[in-house]
Amino acid sequence: MPHEHFIKGVEGQSTQALKRTWLFVFAIALHNVPEGLAIGVGYAGGDVVRGSALATGIAIQDIPEGFVVAMALAVVGYSRKTAIIIGMASGLVEPVGALLGAAIVSSSAALLPWGLGFAAGAMLFVVSHEIIPESHRKGHEVFATSGLIIGFVVMMMLDTALADASSEKSSDKTAV
Repeated sequence: MPHEHFIKGVEGQSTQALKRTWLFVFAIALHNVPEGLAIGVGYAGGDVVRGSALATGIAIQDIPEGFVVAMALAVVGYSRKTAIIIGMASGLVEPVGALLGAAIVSSSAALLPWGLGFAAGAMLFVVSHEIIPESHRKGHEVFATSGLIIGFVVMMMLDTALADASSEKSSDKTAV
């Protein structure tokens, strides 16, 4: 932590680097809220397979997301243990969002498309407003863009594969 000694002067990381890191941590935690809402809304729609597909896709991207939070904290001087705990804690808002999304949508089926639209819009806003600009700084543009494209392709592959599995299960049920 930055601090100042009477004789030695300023010691520790710069407050600017610490502020930027915590802004990033809070942006990740904030964008986990609409992810949780999306999961809750997905399950509340009544299609467990699609809800599970959505939860799986989001869970896959949550792993590197927590790692990035931990790495950012480690770079500014936090211990590994503290950085890992905070990285994991940044995702704890997601189940709360899921419960909230499921509760709202399950009260009225007419809210389902509105809930999905709000969750998707909120996620897009936070990612485009906070995450993408921060990841494209200091010469990391190509790496960040490549990661974004790879993540999108993996998510589309999962969506297609799990949607095909869902349609096969539903056709098996109608055949019986």
